[in-house]
Amino acid sequence: MKRVGRIVKLKPQMKERYIRLHADPWPEVTEAIHICGIRNFSIYIKGEILFSYFEYVGNAYEDDMKKLDELTAEWLKETDKCQEPADPGETDGLWSTMDEIFYQE
Repeated sequence: MKRVGRIVKLKPQMKERYIRLHADPWPEVTEAIHICGIRNFSIYIKGEILFSYFEYVGNAYEDDMKKLDELTAEWLKETDKCQEPADPGETDGLWSTMDEIFYQE
């Protein structure tokens, strides 16, 4: 299993829209998340920062993440316009993956 923590900055004027979208996620999005091996997926908010955590249980992470992007392309059109990179130097998309420095089960 792979644990993933990521952050992104929320555009202040889009905060309520982003929260509303996630209060009632599209069924095809929640199904795609499950199909692509993601479990225990959470998103937290503090001010303008979003933090997400999930556990990946598959065996082809890069392939499954590409598939997830394809399956959720319409959803991402809605959510991506609400976000901007937390790290302006990030070159791998909006969300910045964090390094895990501690874990206890």
